[in-house]
Amino acid sequence: MNTYFITGISTEVGKTIASAIVTEALEADYWKPIQAGELEYSDTHKIKELITNDISQYHDNSYSLETPMSPHAAAEIDSIEIKTSKIKRPATKNNLVIEGAGGLLVPLNDTDTIADLIQPEDKVIVVSRHYLGSINHTLLTIDALKQRNLTIAGIIFSGAKHPTTEAIIEKKTQVPVIGRIDEEPYFDNRVVSEYAALFKEKLESL
Repeated sequence: MNTYFITGISTEVGKTIASAIVTEALEADYWKPIQAGELEYSDTHKIKELITNDISQYHDNSYSLETPMSPHAAAEIDSIEIKTSKIKRPATKNNLVIEGAGGLLVPLNDTDTIADLIQPEDKVIVVSRHYLGSINHTLLTIDALKQRNLTIAGIIFSGAKHPTTEAIIEKKTQVPVIGRIDEEPYFDNRVVSEYAALFKEKLESL
């Protein structure tokens, strides 16, 4: 059983769609430890709608916070403190896809960040999306993972294609590119299945 941790270079870069594609390609289980905001239509709800296989299971959040903010701030509004000791990975014999919240160093409390949820054996997949500053954000994310001796399995590019950005990121990080998710008009389970088929071989080889 392998665990794939999906993190992004920032918020709103396409982590949930990437998580759906990886989950579908590997027929893996899905788990988002911390959901902040959108509880009635959470990322887990979205993933369920985008998956077509009958094997994947969807595990409950460890923390479900009311406000769409950084987890530490959302928890404060809810008058609770996020404790990493209470974030227990679900028991499964299947591959597991874990989706982080925001970027790698998003704070959970006064001391811990999303990075502290990643275990050494996890295969980390970084989702990068082109915008002004995204090269810097991607390189910083990769560097932070390397400093923690975490396993960087690959990069998924998301959004409109930008060859010069993608080329310099690949050259400077030496991290393999799993694939790219285009700026589609919409994402439904058919589109996710098509990308899952494209990414499947590369993901299985990680």
